[in-house]
Amino acid sequence: MHAVPDPDLLAPKKGRMLRFPLSRSLSLSLLAAAAAVAVGFVLWERPPVSPKPGEGGWSHPRAPRSLALIEQRELADGSTVELNRGAGITERFTPAERRVKLERGEAHFKVAKDVQRPFVVEAAGVTVRAVGTAFNVRLDSAAVEVLVTEGKVSVAQVVGPALVAAPPSANPVEPPSDSLTFVATGERAVVSLAPASSAPQIITLSSAEIEARLAWQPRLLEFASTPLADVAVEFNRRNRVQLVIADEALRALPIGASFRSDNLDGFVRLMASDFGMRAERRGEAEITLVLAAPKPN
Repeated sequence: MHAVPDPDLLAPKKGRMLRFPLSRSLSLSLLAAAAAVAVGFVLWERPPVSPKPGEGGWSHPRAPRSLALIEQRELADGSTVELNRGAGITERFTPAERRVKLERGEAHFKVAKDVQRPFVVEAAGVTVRAVGTAFNVRLDSAAVEVLVTEGKVSVAQVVGPALVAAPPSANPVEPPSDSLTFVATGERAVVSLAPASSAPQIITLSSAEIEARLAWQPRLLEFASTPLADVAVEFNRRNRVQLVIADEALRALPIGASFRSDNLDGFVRLMASDFGMRAERRGEAEITLVLAAPKPN
């Protein structure tokens, strides 16, 4: 398992960075007419150490990372997983099975096809089994939600001792086929974690509903002379921390840029360094951009 840069999520530079620092004589009207800026962010981290394929045993969970970014990993079999902020997984790959445990949070899996080794995601006693498909799993205190974006998976609740407690050499016993619930592309299954829970609820979602539920996934946001207010809207759709434009005149400032959607901090730093704005953090969920006061002589 190792982390790799994802060309679909990274913004290539589109020419030279244009800088427009504010001087004492630069008025707000000139700021609003400033030329657009193109910028790209390349994010990479040192790959972690993981068990070799076929060794068995759970890999050690990584320490919780900053909530600022979403992480993408490539697993040992070539499958990829995107982890939402604060999510964590461990893995146990054997010659017979690929098993991932979602410890907390939300993750989207794109499974490399291998008919000889099914891919199983386990979350709080709920198992999701696939061969080659793509699906999202969200674990919270009350339920496990499974959203299939490609192919089909089976969903089941495990009765008896938790699979996570089984020793590495054990072969977990899966539920009988008549207790499985099958979920296809565009469907969402909600499995209650209540002691006396009923069968999973299956809901068919529209394309817009699917997009809204997966809005947390990093995307390349591209703007062409887009007003700053509209740029803020796009960031706010995809981030827990909300960006507020406090000065009305700043809302029309044209931005031409390519940004990774989860790099809100980088965007804010650019606005402060190149456009004379000041960022004010208000609690843990809001950043307000205001026009910085001119420096005294």
